[in-house]
Amino acid sequence: MEEFKMRAVIMAAGMGRRMNNSIEMPKSILPVGETTIIRHTVKMLTDNGISTAVVVGYRKNDIYSALQGLPVTYYFNPFFKVTNSMASLWFAKEFLSSKDDIILCNADVFWQEDILNEVLKDDHRIVMLGDKTRGSVGDYCFELTEDSFINSFGKNLEDGKKHTEYVGIGRIKKDFVLTFCNLLNDAVEREVYDLWWENVIYDNCIRYPIFVKDISEHFWGEVDVMSDYMRIQEYAENHHII
Repeated sequence: MEEFKMRAVIMAAGMGRRMNNSIEMPKSILPVGETTIIRHTVKMLTDNGISTAVVVGYRKNDIYSALQGLPVTYYFNPFFKVTNSMASLWFAKEFLSSKDDIILCNADVFWQEDILNEVLKDDHRIVMLGDKTRGSVGDYCFELTEDSFINSFGKNLEDGKKHTEYVGIGRIKKDFVLTFCNLLNDAVEREVYDLWWENVIYDNCIRYPIFVKDISEHFWGEVDVMSDYMRIQEYAENHHII
C-alpha cells in the first residue's frame, strides 16, 4: 500500500442540531459555488497527496453521493445520535498511523489551500488553528499564553480570556500519534464519548502543550447557524469557487 507523509480524518457523522430547523441535510453537503463544503475540502486534501478518511453517520448516503469519485476511506459511527465526534474518531482510529502526521477537522468548516499550507508548514507537535479577530464573538474560544499555547478553553470563557476563536482544524505530528490514540482509548473507556474529539488533547494540554496558529488573515467559515453559511456562500460566489 502506498505510504503517505500526511493523513486527514474528517468528522462528518453529526446531525448539526442547531441547523435542524433550517435544513434537513448534513451541513457539510451544503452547496458552495459549484461544489459542496465537504467535497471542496476532500478534493483539496487529496489533490495535495493527503490520504483522507471521512467518518459518517447521519444521512451517510448523502455524504457518499457528495464525494462520489474521490479516493476516500469511510468509517461509520452507528451511534451518531447519542455520541459526539470523539466516538466518531475512535471508529476511525485504525486509520491513524505513527508513520504520518495527521490532520483532524470538522466537516462543516470551509477552508482553502492557503490555510492548508499554514498547517503543513507549522512544526509544532500539536497545533490547532485559531482566528484572533473573532475572539470577542467566537463560539468556542481559547485563552492563550504569551507564546500562543492554550491556557484555557470553552464556550463560556470570560470576555477577557477569549483571545481567539477555534477554527475546527488541528494537526498532530506522527511522533505523538501513538500517545494520542492511547488518550483517545482512555477517554472512550471512561465513557466520555459524548465529547468532541478535541477534548482528547484539551484535557491534557498541560502535559502536552497545544500551539494555536493564528489564521485571521485567511478566509474560513464554520457552519453553526444559517448566517455562517450565507457568509461562506457569498465569498464562494465572489471568488468563483468550483
